[in-house]
Amino acid sequence: MALLAEHSVTASPDRRVVEVYDADAYPGDEAAMAAAEVQVVAGNGYHLHLLSLQADIKVRVTIRLWDAPPKPPADAEGHVPVSIESVTGILVVNQLTLGPAGEMTLPRPGAYEGYAWWTGRAAASAYHDDILSRIDAGWTPELILRAWGRCPADERYVLDLAFVRESEPDDEDSN
Repeated sequence: MALLAEHSVTASPDRRVVEVYDADAYPGDEAAMAAAEVQVVAGNGYHLHLLSLQADIKVRVTIRLWDAPPKPPADAEGHVPVSIESVTGILVVNQLTLGPAGEMTLPRPGAYEGYAWWTGRAAASAYHDDILSRIDAGWTPELILRAWGRCPADERYVLDLAFVRESEPDDEDSN
């Protein structure tokens, strides 16, 4: 198993969500978002939703491309199988209303499959809840932002993917 490419970016889980999608994909859908509420990471084939338990502390999103995806590590808090198709060969990591946090150019367009796994999700949420319980009239926005930046937990989402096939031709392109 060889690592072919890797890209990491820090993103704000705006409304507790970070998205990963093909640069030309349509917005995510309600069914995929509802599935993410249960699975943590879910998608519709072109668009993945990564669901944090908190909305204020930045998370790390890493996309790794392999010749064959490895199994998730034993110390991962959870994992799910995922697939994503990128007809443009560019995956965008997006922060809902804040916009793109970054993008990764894939070695080639097509369909990729593998696993999404995460760590630090529960610990970041516990820290977030603890800070929220302490905020009173003496806390300024600057103090709150500093507290978010001092989170001892590294909330991380990793997509370990491998190329499986070329993209299907779009029906609109054949007309």
